[in-house]
Amino acid sequence: MQIERGAGVALWRQIQQTLEAGIASGEMAPGTRLPTEMDLAERFDVNRHTVRRAISGLEERGLVRVDQGRGMFVAENVVDYTVGRHTRFSENILHQSRLPGARVVATQRLRAAPAVAEALNLRAGTMVAMVRRVGQVDGRVVAMAEHFFSLRRFPDVFEAFKEEPSVSRALARLGVPDFVRRTTRITARMPDRLEAGLLQQHRNRPILVTESVDVDGDDAPVEYGVARFAGDRVQVVVES
Repeated sequence: MQIERGAGVALWRQIQQTLEAGIASGEMAPGTRLPTEMDLAERFDVNRHTVRRAISGLEERGLVRVDQGRGMFVAENVVDYTVGRHTRFSENILHQSRLPGARVVATQRLRAAPAVAEALNLRAGTMVAMVRRVGQVDGRVVAMAEHFFSLRRFPDVFEAFKEEPSVSRALARLGVPDFVRRTTRITARMPDRLEAGLLQQHRNRPILVTESVDVDGDDAPVEYGVARFAGDRVQVVVES
């Protein structure tokens, strides 16, 4: 479809429809990187503002995603993240025949806020360890999370995560070979600047937030986690 000036349809909408047709036909497969705004402006002989409106329309429909610093991509299939008694990020992703990845982006010793202390059965103000990670699927960031641990119980937690960015493997190194999910609370909201930056998304796109408590075989808390998922890349599935 070629855009037509004076056809009664806004130029940006014609560009959006042209790109939509390419996505629907499979000409631009999921994960394909789109041309830059400048390239599209030259292709359609319009200014970049017109192209930007067309891309915004595609974003609103969930057909493309814009990764800050990387470019524009045709949206891939949404990832299912199953929440149940045995919730593991890598296992969730591998079961969908996709490639999981994780990396630690920050660690910190801090005094437990009331919510953290309550989840870990500690007194408010007790020193805890915080490990912040980002999770990837097929090389694309889909989640970020903060994991809190009792420093009294796990004094070597930071060293364990240096060896292995996986929560389950780090806990295994610390003497907890298995754990189960006690509770999960799910909410949705807009991201703050840090969250949007780590998730590589705009702040006007919603995120899903899960707060969870994992316990060992004696029902003692081993980890309190707050995870944020890019709302247009992940859907949380609650296991019955």
